[in-house]
Amino acid sequence: MDHTGVTPPVAISAPDLVDVVLGEGPFLSVYLTTEAGVENAAQRSELRWKDLRRDLAGHGVDEPILANVDPLVADAHLRGECLVVIANRGGLQHVAYEPDPPVRDLGRWAALPVVGPLLEWRQSQVPHVVALVDRRGADLFAFHADAGAGLDAADDHIEVEGGDDPIHKAKAGGWSQKRYQRRAENTWEANAHEVGEALVDLVDKEQPRFVAVGGDVRAVELLKEALPKRVSELVHDVHGSRAADGSVDAVVGDVTRLVATMVATDTKDLLAKFKEERGQGDRAADGPAATLDALSRSQVEVLLVHADPDDTRTAWFGAPAIPVAERAPDLTELGVADARDGALVDVALRAALGTGAGIRIVPGAGGPTGGIGAILRWG
Repeated sequence: MDHTGVTPPVAISAPDLVDVVLGEGPFLSVYLTTEAGVENAAQRSELRWKDLRRDLAGHGVDEPILANVDPLVADAHLRGECLVVIANRGGLQHVAYEPDPPVRDLGRWAALPVVGPLLEWRQSQVPHVVALVDRRGADLFAFHADAGAGLDAADDHIEVEGGDDPIHKAKAGGWSQKRYQRRAENTWEANAHEVGEALVDLVDKEQPRFVAVGGDVRAVELLKEALPKRVSELVHDVHGSRAADGSVDAVVGDVTRLVATMVATDTKDLLAKFKEERGQGDRAADGPAATLDALSRSQVEVLLVHADPDDTRTAWFGAPAIPVAERAPDLTELGVADARDGALVDVALRAALGTGAGIRIVPGAGGPTGGIGAILRWG
């Protein structure tokens, strides 16, 4: 990575969660597994919720709040593998359906909502395009960063069909064989150019991080030749062919691995930038105290945090997003009269969202001290 003052632009922004985290607590946070690929999926989800609901009621969650979640459970498996609900005494504040199950079911009644897993899921959604081609044309798929159901629900699907006269080369023999083969190759090339134009338009519109291309070997070669450099540089080959039903099933495995690799590379690059700035004693805050202080100054460009729901450390906050601190007396000195304590990670995420800072959820090892740090807007 270049040693410059530019931070890799891979942080997550979640303006839709600002009003949620700044609302009045306490909050109910639910992350419930909703398996779609099992028998009696609705009943299984409801049994999971029944167990979690009982525990939450035992921890003092108001019955009306729990009742707001009840009608969401039965059909949640039709929309994803995890139901996410954030609620308070004012009602449901945020409902989402994640494409992957949680590490385990989570139900928490606390001063602040648990949004770390939600943000981590969002950063795993990399905008990308898939092109499955044959000699007749292509199926093009665009997946947006906010797509809610993974590779089986593309945000855009474009079918491109070129000319087909003739579409197959001649078999050996016949006086017109060479001319017929040239006509076939010309048809393939024309189709490839038509597909290429549609793909370029889609890439220019969607600005994807990569383009996965699979299908007929010769058609793929011709398509690549038809693409301008700015698009061809984004292309990654995948195994699979164009499906009769216009689906991406044949390449889901390869594309999923490409997405995961991109996400890991983004995190690695951002951590490398953090370590560079920390080593220079410049634009970095390392550890809970320094990071909370930087958040309080609206100095954070990107918050780096390991969002472990089992982290028992706490921090203090008031009604506004900032200031925040490790100790209540520090907020009192700043004139915050109604200081409350919450989970350290949740306090930091609330402050970051409320001050417009970017966020990146990072692994627990190899990052900031204590799993929390920041790249700063200025040193």
